[in-house]
Amino acid sequence: MAVHRSPGARARRIPARRGGPAHAAATRTSAAAALGAVTTGAFATLFPAVDAPVQAETEEPVETTLAAVSVPLEVSDVPVDGVTGALLPVNTVLAEEAPADLQLAQLGKAFEIATEIAELHAKQQAEQAEQAKIDALIAAGGLDGWIAEALDVMDLPLSLAPAIKKIILKESNGNPKAINRWDANAQRGTPSQGLMQTIPSTFRKFVHPSLAHLAITHPVANITAGVRYMIATYGMKTLEQGGRRSASGGYLGY
Repeated sequence: MAVHRSPGARARRIPARRGGPAHAAATRTSAAAALGAVTTGAFATLFPAVDAPVQAETEEPVETTLAAVSVPLEVSDVPVDGVTGALLPVNTVLAEEAPADLQLAQLGKAFEIATEIAELHAKQQAEQAEQAKIDALIAAGGLDGWIAEALDVMDLPLSLAPAIKKIILKESNGNPKAINRWDANAQRGTPSQGLMQTIPSTFRKFVHPSLAHLAITHPVANITAGVRYMIATYGMKTLEQGGRRSASGGYLGY
């Protein structure tokens, strides 16, 4: 049976087919609007609106780049947790982390300083011990005390005391007032005197300056004059061996 269409039916808009371009555009617009509404509503709920100043179009745009120094990252070819191409921070050396060889050098220097301090401390202890012994000899008096005091004045070691004592015993037998009246010096009118049997001219020339005001027979002053003369004339070795010696080892005097 044929259907007759009225003239008004031709003027009706035929809706676009579902799935066509027009339908897709309408769908995207609706989804965006819905998402915007949901998003705006969610943020409005979580963060109440705050009146913010509106930036004038004439103002310069705000620079949003961070003012920090960028550190380049290295891409590792070695898998990290199963993932290749992982970004790794660039290795940096901290200023306070010294190289190993510098640390060893510093340790060596510290050891040297500690060694020097220990040696200096030991030297001071030895000097104090020797001074204590000298003081004790001086306090006791007698020949050993005079020798110790003379060495102290001349700043010579106490280890020379035995050699000096041998010389004194040979020269004067330990008598500070001994005077030789028979040798060649006595015949010339300048007899040898005192513990070390020095003549007046020798005494004046070689006595320690701090004791120059004392008499030639003063035991300590006389020892300083005799010792200083022997060192200047024959050397320290002669003094250390107890005076000049003959080939057979006999005492020859000075």
